[in-house]
Amino acid sequence: MKAVLFEAEYAPREGYRLTEREETTHKIRNGSQVWRNPSFSVADLPIPEPKSDEVLIEVKACGYCGSDVHCYETGTEGYVVYPATVAAPIVLGHEFSGVIKKLGSSVTGFRVGDLVTAEEMQWCGECKACRSGLVNQCRTIEEIGFTVNGGMAEYTTCKARYVWKINDLLTRYGDEDKAFEAGAMVEPTGVAYNAIFNEAGGFRPGAFAVVFGTGPIGLCSIALLRAAGATRIIAFEVGKTRAELAGRFGADMVFDPVALAREGRALSDLILEETDGEGADVLVEASGVPALVLPASTPSLAMDGKVVQIGRAPRPVKLDLEDFIVRGATLSASIGHSGFGTFGNVIRLMAAGNIDVTPAITGRYKLENALEGFERLGSREDAKLMIRM
Repeated sequence: MKAVLFEAEYAPREGYRLTEREETTHKIRNGSQVWRNPSFSVADLPIPEPKSDEVLIEVKACGYCGSDVHCYETGTEGYVVYPATVAAPIVLGHEFSGVIKKLGSSVTGFRVGDLVTAEEMQWCGECKACRSGLVNQCRTIEEIGFTVNGGMAEYTTCKARYVWKINDLLTRYGDEDKAFEAGAMVEPTGVAYNAIFNEAGGFRPGAFAVVFGTGPIGLCSIALLRAAGATRIIAFEVGKTRAELAGRFGADMVFDPVALAREGRALSDLILEETDGEGADVLVEASGVPALVLPASTPSLAMDGKVVQIGRAPRPVKLDLEDFIVRGATLSASIGHSGFGTFGNVIRLMAAGNIDVTPAITGRYKLENALEGFERLGSREDAKLMIRM
């Protein structure tokens, strides 16, 4: 089978302390500190055989994530810029959907021919974090497309407990191509859902909402905020294509923060102006530059306002806690999408027509041309690119 293979030189930076697990498995918790001079190829690999608790999936659609691009891009001394867990060599791809072609001997609840997607976060279910319900914080977590082979391939295997049926999406869209693309968007939508509703606790319908960054996660956040009853959504985005998509997804107004800075307009003043002086009830940070965004915007939080931090970045953030203390505001940080039935809830929202995130897809590639997509995404202009098998 064909698959997108990530390979890199194992070269721990001086001063980086490897754990025993990292030394043994080469599953590195901060890839930017170990993997250097990455190479990508569309390789020929054997079709995997499912273990007893796994299913074999024929992949039909797989999205490119910013995390995949961060494994492609390099910074100082040729090290990848991806700051989270990744192994090499590995087949990338964690936003995918497909058809079950084979069941492991102990798998129940699925059948050959089911349309499915799968969680990236492959929690153990046994550590203290998992037993406390914090599966995204699993101490021995595996991640499909990062520590186990993923979905940028013609076939992949996955433990059945992480797999979700998307048959209802075929009923919703009436077209397999659309259903598979929507299915591949469940993962990024689940990331936004987990942050806003599970970690931050949601919000009251009628809220004023602000979203920084309208890449895939920001766009999914806008769709979910609108579906949940936000009455005014203000988005900030520097890319023209992404800004236009923000309006299509439900943002009432979209501003370019760079242009505002040139004009000498403060973000917090603008937010207060556009919310009738009330401030932001929900502020979603999905831009990846919280060090710039949060200090400039938290003075505009409403009473009992919520900051939802999704975007990850290597720079520390300096915040004035008075913005939170005097407003009774909260800051919630989020990673992952597992637990709380998140995938099931997202699939239901899609199947019911409450949200449609497929317009975020701005380009498609065949698997044999997949490397072109990594180059294209370097501009950060597209929203979601998709590999179609």
